[in-house]
Amino acid sequence: MAGVRSLKGLVGLVTGGGSGLGKATAQRLVNQGARVVVLDLPNSPGEDVAKGLGDDCKFSAGDVTSESEVSAALAMAKNSFGRLDLAVNCAGVGIAVKTYNFNKNRAHPLADFQRVLTVNVVGSFNVIRLSAGEMGKNDPGADGQRGVIVNTASVAAYDGQIGQAAYSASKGAIVGMTLPIARDLASQGIRVCTIAPGLFDTPLLASLPEKVRTFLARMVPFPSRLGHPDEYAHMVQCIIENPMMNAETIRLDGAIRMQP
Repeated sequence: MAGVRSLKGLVGLVTGGGSGLGKATAQRLVNQGARVVVLDLPNSPGEDVAKGLGDDCKFSAGDVTSESEVSAALAMAKNSFGRLDLAVNCAGVGIAVKTYNFNKNRAHPLADFQRVLTVNVVGSFNVIRLSAGEMGKNDPGADGQRGVIVNTASVAAYDGQIGQAAYSASKGAIVGMTLPIARDLASQGIRVCTIAPGLFDTPLLASLPEKVRTFLARMVPFPSRLGHPDEYAHMVQCIIENPMMNAETIRLDGAIRMQP
């Protein structure tokens, strides 16, 4: 089909690939014929994920906020698979703390706010800027494309709930930097998009009581359930395959609009 790009033969970096959305993305990319380096923390299940996917997947232990550790993951991609075509940012953290707790007479700890912004925003940008440098070395395809970057925001960027000041700020920043980065990289044929998931069945939600999970699922208009991580991964695939997708943030949420 004209304009549709196959994933076969592409090489990708997936951060946070040891679990949840990142794991599903790594699995889908490999199943579609791509080769992948999973970047996740040393104590994550990332190595087991990579082993389970065979020779087309490698694990690089590292923190997305570290220039040297992200550079090492990119070097692994190049040394193992010869190039870098894709980067998918799934690594992130979240907390639930009110701006001021009047019952305990305690302000939101500034260090916690800074940590969320550092991991989610600075970490994502660190991966973007270094990955772009590698993608820029590729020979352009028939349509001039050299690479694709996909970031992960959240519906909290738009519908932040009580206690989500830090998380919403970080995800809003990812939405906000999507267009300027896409413009920065357009001359090199590198596309940049962001996915804003709603409520997905990730390890974070899996740790909640079943009663809470059922309540959350009912908040989603249709389909009235938690999203499957592979549905996120499928959206990553669609972005990669469609060359006109650029500088866009896509809500993937079953029509949910979060309430306070």
